[in-house]
Amino acid sequence: MKRTIICICCPKGCTLQVTAEENGQVSGISGYGCENGREYGIKECTRPSRTVTSTIPVAGGAVKRVPVKTAREIPKERIPKCMEEIHQTVVQAPVRIGDVLIRRTAGTDVDVIAAGNAAVKETGG
Repeated sequence: MKRTIICICCPKGCTLQVTAEENGQVSGISGYGCENGREYGIKECTRPSRTVTSTIPVAGGAVKRVPVKTAREIPKERIPKCMEEIHQTVVQAPVRIGDVLIRRTAGTDVDVIAAGNAAVKETGG
């Protein structure tokens, strides 16, 4: 099976032609401009993964939502479960960049971490 993939490793956006056998092994790849592109094409065809970004509501915060991301890529097929967990989560202020907000998301060993800060909402007085 042949697949055409646009490489996302750099702004060049090389068009990769990847040939995979029925067992899923990549038997040929062309069109890459660097080693990163070749590796990306193989990985995208054999074990695609992504870093997930979103936001989570903050209770008691000066902001209503805090940006979050997975600490590293997770398997692409786990993204819906990860997003389900994110949508079910509300965190309490304060939140700091790097705080672990969801441990081991979607049955992986990858945490969802804060990508922004959320201070406690100051009360007037």
